Amino acid sequence: MNKKLRILLVEDHHADARLVEEALLDCNIPVQLKHLQDGAEAVEFLRTEVSAQPEQKPDLIILDLNMPRKDGHEFLNEMKDYLDATETPVILLTVSDRQEDVDRAMDKKLNFYLNKPVDAEKLQRIIEAVSHLWAKAPAV
Repeated sequence: MNKKLRILLVEDHHADARLVEEALLDCNIPVQLKHLQDGAEAVEFLRTEVSAQPEQKPDLIILDLNMPRKDGHEFLNEMKDYLDATETPVILLTVSDRQEDVDRAMDKKLNFYLNKPVDAEKLQRIIEAVSHLWAKAPAV
């Protein structure tokens, strides 16, 4: 398959974004990565680019929880205006170990939860599973 897995990475820390990028390279899965700095930029991307060009819709979102301007919870609240949460898997990355944060995200249809620092091997397994499911999904 020549199509690339479209991944939206919403992460304000450069080092954490780099770890995600390295894990993606190790997966040997063709990806198209769009990196945005915070939830406000991500909502704007969905509102403008994805709404105008549905083929730009991400197949997977990797989302930091604690970010400036608009955090991960706020993004998840607004994401549903532009994407079907049941069709777009979300991996939440956070330094928080508060069960309340996990529960709030799970209420918004979060699919995966990883603590920072990012464990590249664990992230790779999740992305490979998503890629496997994505490759088997019928074309729209």
